Amino acid sequence: MSKPRLFSVLALAGLVFLPSCQKSGGGGAPQFAFVTNGVDPFWTLAEAGVKAAAAEQGMDVKVLMPAGGAVEQKSMLEDLLTRGTAGIAVSPIDAANQVGLLNEVAERAILITHDSDAPASNRQVFIGVNNYDAGRMCGQLVKEALPQGGAVMIFIGRLEQDNSRLRRQGVIDELLDRSHDPSRFDPPGGEIKGERYTILGTLTDNFDRALAKANVEDTLSRFPDVGCLIGLFAYNPPAILEALEQSGKMGKVKVAAFDEAERTLQGIRDGQVQGTVVQNPYMYGVRSVEVLKALAAGDRSVIPADKFLNVPARQIRKDTVDEFWKDLNVKLGK
Repeated sequence: MSKPRLFSVLALAGLVFLPSCQKSGGGGAPQFAFVTNGVDPFWTLAEAGVKAAAAEQGMDVKVLMPAGGAVEQKSMLEDLLTRGTAGIAVSPIDAANQVGLLNEVAERAILITHDSDAPASNRQVFIGVNNYDAGRMCGQLVKEALPQGGAVMIFIGRLEQDNSRLRRQGVIDELLDRSHDPSRFDPPGGEIKGERYTILGTLTDNFDRALAKANVEDTLSRFPDVGCLIGLFAYNPPAILEALEQSGKMGKVKVAAFDEAERTLQGIRDGQVQGTVVQNPYMYGVRSVEVLKALAAGDRSVIPADKFLNVPARQIRKDTVDEFWKDLNVKLGK
């Protein structure tokens, strides 16, 4: 989108920005929004980044966390447009089926995505990790936990999200020693067998914590020889650990994790979790605010040619968990 186009889009939304002061047509400061895909401590950390950056940049940024899935997220986005919000950073819940909605947002406000992308939409840039590569990093942790191979089960919230699909596929491709191909997709359902590892299946819970735990309990009952349980959303590893503890199988079944839930980090400390792949939700918040401000001023230099601002993922193991956790608490003001 060129600068003239950006100006016209903002004008349609009733907001015309002057490069220096960025005032709205009504004389007030423009408002921006950071919309998550759910409610979770992961997003509390992102919110801390949003608040810190907004204070530094002198911006008015509202953080919204939908608890009711795609329907509530849609309602939030529509309300933000009605209020004349200048720019929105959103983590789409169902990218494929939200393209029309997201394009409507993009016509009336600055639109960027974070955490989970919607590449088919008219969003201007995506801020997050390379989820396929991050999935492969999680697969590496599984290999460390089960060097001789074995059967594993994957647990995740939903597969409609772009980040979910890529993350899961990265794990599978790493365990099967496949070539690097983010476009590959193994449908969930049946077993996927490799030379050393067998993926028993992928169980989704749609952000239902009780179901997340029940899925683990069912797996432990149906597959007594399962070697490793892989939790790919922030709340999945804690659900896995709770089920293992209650079943008396803690330490007998390996765990590989994603994200930085406190129970997951404690599990790494205690030797119950091999490791976790962490994103940087705090920086998702910071970078989203910075990019929204730049775009509102007509500065498109913040957008890379591939429209992807990479915030690298990293693996946390027992030797690095204390340092990581300390930094996490500082960011949260604890």
